[in-house]
Amino acid sequence: MAEVVRADVTTQIIEVEQLAALVRDNRAGAVVVFSGDVRNHDGGKEVISLTYEIHPTANEQIAIITHALLAQRDVIKVALSHRYGEIAIGETAFAVAVSAAHREAAFETCSALVDEIKAKLPIWKHQRFTDGTDEWVNTA
Repeated sequence: MAEVVRADVTTQIIEVEQLAALVRDNRAGAVVVFSGDVRNHDGGKEVISLTYEIHPTANEQIAIITHALLAQRDVIKVALSHRYGEIAIGETAFAVAVSAAHREAAFETCSALVDEIKAKLPIWKHQRFTDGTDEWVNTA
């Protein structure tokens, strides 16, 4: 089973390179990294600010989601982190790093973790637009 070296939600800036360094291992032939960065547009509108709100169990849930998915994967190490609070345009909101002996397992696991965390983590995005409107995402 893979070693989860980091799985958390944080208000701190996420350094993708640090996550990649955490998963490096001499057994790994591949390190795959995903960086989900705050963009300046969404749905044809210009975004001026973005804030993530979390449920109090989010730290526990991100670890549970990660461990459950890894039970079926052949990877070596995983590190991931999701920010909350106000996040500036261009900064990383969510990042995942996966090491594996082979690239296919690393790519597939990284993609699956991104999808699973986005689908199940109790976190909500509030965007404000230049036209004065705003939008909450993942509130259904």
